[in-house]
Amino acid sequence: MTGVQTCALPIYFWLEPWERAAIINFKKDHPDEGYRRLTYMMLDQDKVAVSPSTTYRILKQAGLLNQWNTKPLGKNKGFTQPLRAHQHWHTDISYVNYRGTYLFLISVLDGFSRFNLYHELRQHMQEYDVQLVVQKARETFPKENPTLISDNGSQFLSKDFKEFIKANTMKHIRTSVRYPQSNGKIESFHKSIKTECIRRQSLLSIEDARHRVAEWIHQYNYQRLHSAIGYITPNDKIEGRAETIFKERDRKLQEARERRKKNFLINHSRAFSPESPRTDSWRGEGEKAALVPTYF
Repeated sequence: MTGVQTCALPIYFWLEPWERAAIINFKKDHPDEGYRRLTYMMLDQDKVAVSPSTTYRILKQAGLLNQWNTKPLGKNKGFTQPLRAHQHWHTDISYVNYRGTYLFLISVLDGFSRFNLYHELRQHMQEYDVQLVVQKARETFPKENPTLISDNGSQFLSKDFKEFIKANTMKHIRTSVRYPQSNGKIESFHKSIKTECIRRQSLLSIEDARHRVAEWIHQYNYQRLHSAIGYITPNDKIEGRAETIFKERDRKLQEARERRKKNFLINHSRAFSPESPRTDSWRGEGEKAALVPTYF
C-alpha cells in the first residue's frame, strides 16, 4: 500500500552508497579483522560511523565476512572480576616452537585492562625465570601491589617462588585445577600472539623472535582494539579513557544518522519539485500522447 512504512528502519537511516563502498574497501585493507573490531576501527579513524550489525550485513552481502569456527562458551567459573587497574595480575608460561626445540614466553597481564605489563622470551622456564619477569613488572609499576594469579605449574608451587611472593608482600592466587579458565585472560593473550605473530613466519634467530614478539605486543597494547574491553586498546583502558571513547563513538553515530536523514530529506524534496519531471516510459505510446508531464 502506498505511503505505508514497510522497513524496520526509516528510509533516511539507510546507508549512502559511499558508506557501503568505504566499509568494503576498509575490509579489503584489513582482511584479518572480524566485523566488530573493523566497525570500531572505522569509527575511531573517522572512516564510517555504523553499528556492528550494519558492518556484518554489508560484508555478508559482499561475500567478505570471515567465517570463524566458534564454540559455545561455558559458564564462568572464575572469581570476582577486578574493578580497577593493577588489582589482578595474571602470569603464565607459553611454549614457542623454535628450530626443533622450545622457547618460553613468560608474561604478566593486567586483568582489568588486558595490558601486557611485562614479558620476556626466554630459553628456560625455571622458578628463577618466572621470578625475574614478575620482578621486572613490579619495577615497571613500583607503586602497585596487585594480587598475582597463576595456574598450578611447578614453578608457581615451588618453595622459592612462595618466598619470592612473601618478600614482595604480594598475594598469590592459584587457579582451581577443576576451573583453569580463571586464568583464561592470559591464555587468550598467548593464543592471540601465536596466531597473529609467531606462527605466521619462521623465526630466524632468538633475536628475531624477541624482536617480533616485542613489536606485536606494542601493537597489541597501543593499537589493537580488544573485544573483551569494548573494542578499545588496553592502553586506553588502563589510562582511564574508556568512557570518553565510548561517548565520542556515540556522538559520531548520532551525527551520521542526522546526516543521512538530512541528505534524504534534501533529495526527497528535489524529487517532488516541479523541475523534476517523472518518467512515464512504462506507459504505452497512445497513453503518453494524452498525458501532460507528471512529477514525483
